[in-house]
This record gives sequence, C-alpha cells and structure tokens, in this order.
Amino acid sequence: MPGDAVLIKYMGGDFALTPEQLSNIRQIYGSDNPPLQRYFSALTSTLMGDFGYSINAGVRVAALLADNILPTFKLAGLGFLVAVALSLLLAFLSYFSPFSWLRRAVTMLPSLFVAIPVFWLGIMLIQIFSFRLRLVPVINPGPWIGLILPIATLAVPISAPITQILMRNIDDVMTRPFVAVARAKGASLNWVFWQHVLANALLPVLTICGMLFGELLAGAVVTETVFGLNGIGRITEAAVATLDVAVLQAVVLLSAATFVSINLLVDLLYPLLDPRLRKNTKAV
Repeated sequence: MPGDAVLIKYMGGDFALTPEQLSNIRQIYGSDNPPLQRYFSALTSTLMGDFGYSINAGVRVAALLADNILPTFKLAGLGFLVAVALSLLLAFLSYFSPFSWLRRAVTMLPSLFVAIPVFWLGIMLIQIFSFRLRLVPVINPGPWIGLILPIATLAVPISAPITQILMRNIDDVMTRPFVAVARAKGASLNWVFWQHVLANALLPVLTICGMLFGELLAGAVVTETVFGLNGIGRITEAAVATLDVAVLQAVVLLSAATFVSINLLVDLLYPLLDPRLRKNTKAV
C-alpha cells in the first residue's frame, strides 16, 4: 500500500506539523527504520503479544482489538447459527415439502444466495425492513433488535454452500444399503431421515463449516460497515483509509489464527462424532 500513515494523520488540518516534528513522530513509531529491522522488531513484538501502536487511534493495537473483538465474534457466531438453522430448514423442505413447486424452488435457493453480495443484501434489507416496512429501526436500535438485519445479512450467503453440500450428502446417504434395510423393516421415511440419514449427512458439512468461518469474519467486516456497528470491521475500515498498517497486520493475524483454530477444532471433533474414525485411530 503506497502512502505514509504519519502524513495522513498529522499533515494539514489542525496539526500542520513541520518536517522535523514529523520525523520525530516516525522515530517514535519506528517507521523510519530499515525494512529488515522493522520486520524483526514487529515479529518479536508480535510473539510477545505486542502489536504496536495505532497511528490513527493513538492507543495500543492490542487494546483496540480487545475493545472491538467481542461484538464481531458475537455477530459472526449468531450469523453462523442462523445460517446452519436456515440450511437445515431448506434441506428439510427440499425432501418433505408436500408441494413439488416448493421443493424445486427450495433447491434453487442456495444458488441464488451464494450469488448475492453481502453489502448489497445489507442495503436491501435496510431499505425494505427499515425504511419501507419500518419493522426494524436503524437509528438507536436496541442491543438485540439492531442485530436482526446484520445477522440475516451474514447468514443468507453463508447458508448457501452449507445447504448445497447438505443436500448432496443427503442424496448420497439415501442410496446407502442401511437406508433400504430400515425402510424394508417398516420404518417411515421421517424416522429414517432423522435417526440415520441426517446424522451421516452432517459429518462432511463440519469441514465446510470450518472453512466458511473465515469467510464469515470477512463478511462481518463488510456488514459492520454497512450497518454502522462497532467491531473489528469498523477499525479495519478506518485502518485501510488511514494506512494504519499495525492495525491491519493485527486484524489479518487474528483472522488467520481464528480460521486455523476453528478448522483444528473441527478435525478434533470428527473422531468424537464418527465411531469409524475412533476404530481406525486405535488400530493405528
């Protein structure tokens, strides 16, 4: 990213600092050091949990993240839960709806959802439910009412790949011999679906859920910007606008660490949910 964060922050306006004063500020932040020295200094500080100072906010980056991380994870977590619930609902309707036209429509919805940009969906939800229908206020909403539209904005695109993979897995499990045996013994389709099919179809979905969590955090950045919510998204937007590199580095590191941790957790959960993996592990 070309540019100088110190100049953007302190040049002109109410500051109008001299070149000597700007040079002193660069020395304080270490931005005038050689690139190799800055790299190892930043690496050492990061390993010790020190991400440096934000030029724009004038505080430690770690403190800035600590103040904004909980709202983002709250939004992302609730959005993920709604996305999973929406995926299960669509998968259920695609198989058990009494109307053929509804089953066809539900089957096409995931392809539509995945093509919708997050920022466009957020703007449309505000336009429809806030300005037209006046159901959800956008000015001084309550702590939970204000999250309804942002959660929907996150959940709809994320639910699309989950639904597609879930439907494909259900189709595959439905062809397994144990389903035919259970049906031959007189079990109803609903009972077989809930007792056997769904549990087996959900296992591969865990992998895509872990991978989508990284996309969920990226969507939360855009969503917070659209709805004016405080969180990692807002400070990321401000850091990009002001070339606040220390904040951007910390946000990228946080996102990568969260993504890796979620995928590691998914891998550790597989043996607990699939007895076949436990047997293979013991055999090895």
